[in-house]
Amino acid sequence: MANTFLKPEVIAATSLGLLQREVMLPRLVWSDAISDFAGAKNDTVSIRVPARLEAREYGWRNDRSSEIVLDELAETKIDVSLNHDIYSAVAVTDEQLTLDIRDFGGQVLAPQTYAIARAVEDLLVTTIEGATYANTITVDPSDPFSGAVDARTALNKAEVPRDGRVLLVGADFEAAMLKSELLKRVDESGSDGALREATIGRYAGFTVVGSNAIAADTAYAFVRSAFIFAMRAPAIPAGVSFGQSASDQGIAMRWIRDYDPMRLRDRSVLNTFVGSAVVRDNTAAVGDPENLELVRAVKLQLSGGASS
Repeated sequence: MANTFLKPEVIAATSLGLLQREVMLPRLVWSDAISDFAGAKNDTVSIRVPARLEAREYGWRNDRSSEIVLDELAETKIDVSLNHDIYSAVAVTDEQLTLDIRDFGGQVLAPQTYAIARAVEDLLVTTIEGATYANTITVDPSDPFSGAVDARTALNKAEVPRDGRVLLVGADFEAAMLKSELLKRVDESGSDGALREATIGRYAGFTVVGSNAIAADTAYAFVRSAFIFAMRAPAIPAGVSFGQSASDQGIAMRWIRDYDPMRLRDRSVLNTFVGSAVVRDNTAAVGDPENLELVRAVKLQLSGGASS
């Protein structure tokens, strides 16, 4: 299908902003394993989850007839694989490049980078929404604050760090919070770009971030380490005429641009390798690595909602 560009002489120099979803989820989760994938077997990296121990007490001034108990350290691991190659490819004819395109970056490259950023976020959303949570809370739409407090309590009981907690909310959940009049807005969120624009304020100890990527009637309370997001820009081939690494919405990608002389057209191709995983912890007896649960995140569901 041919591209459709408006002729420059019949439109204003400025254009209206695109109606597009803000992409922020990749910045909210753990993404520190990018450099470890080189040479990794099956394109998979294992992330170590430290063992948990409980101290014991030996009887004071006892007769030493009994031995102390030796515990075993049982670390667990989370495997995350680069298993998705997300790309956007556009061909631009000589006529379009000469007569129709005034700003290649704005008219061609920007829509491509946004398309990849949104697709990457959708993969992360699939991981978050498809996870099995140790705690799921049904929330009364008239009292979302109580639901947020319950989520906070669940995280506290699981000994999840209090620092950096996020409450990611869908559109209907956000509306219920705003209508409750208990949400205190802040002028500065401490973040930049799309993340700052999406940040609503503080709520029951959480930084609240609104997102249209998740189901409208759901919310997720979590810390950064609850979900792993891995990405890597592919290497630039030596045979291309132009190639460089680019970044948009916090997502690394490769941009290749070359010319197809057999069809007299330019080609712009962007892609990135991505993967994601859920972090599950050993919450059962000491030394038992088989009982793993997702406790670093809590799912909240408005009562009467359609999401599972």
